[in-house]
Amino acid sequence: MKTIIQNSLANSHTYSEYRTLVSSLLKEEKSTGNEQSEDLTHYSQLNETRMNRLDKTIKVTEENNQKLQNLDKEYLWLVISEGWCGDAAQIVPVIHKMAELSNKIELKIVLRDENEALMNLFLTNGSKSIPKLIIIDKATSEVIGDFGPRPTGAKQLILDYKKEHGVIDETAKTELQLWYLHDKGVSTQNEIMEVLGV
Repeated sequence: MKTIIQNSLANSHTYSEYRTLVSSLLKEEKSTGNEQSEDLTHYSQLNETRMNRLDKTIKVTEENNQKLQNLDKEYLWLVISEGWCGDAAQIVPVIHKMAELSNKIELKIVLRDENEALMNLFLTNGSKSIPKLIIIDKATSEVIGDFGPRPTGAKQLILDYKKEHGVIDETAKTELQLWYLHDKGVSTQNEIMEVLGV
């Protein structure tokens, strides 16, 4: 596992590099990832708008801010993402805001399709669901835990919708985006702090 993580890190981006990469591909009407389609490019454009808004509006709660300032270990936060992923657009800016508040956290982002071996270590019920945050102790290179692809409340919303309607359609995706809008990133913050054990 450590070798796979090291290999992925060699191919990783800072948050600003990730945002620049997604934006520059959109100028060519492309999205990140191996697959290219009008739909994926459309989702990437929507997500670009969402992330621009979240970069300006996301606030870390006072309690989580204090905990982040008082971390006693150094961590590497490694995120698996893609520009077309709606959940990533809602979660990665929150992770970035959290990492910015602590000098003990280094944030790196890798693309799922370029890091298959890493993704396969962190499957969700056998699927390559993203985003996935992997929290690594810098001193030991041990993986402490992971978070993703969604906070519990968002997972439940999708499970309930699928149970009722049998599919995940555009209505489900809209309901999910509204859930994120109302939650303001708080569930994501709290669940990541739980993984950190602080």
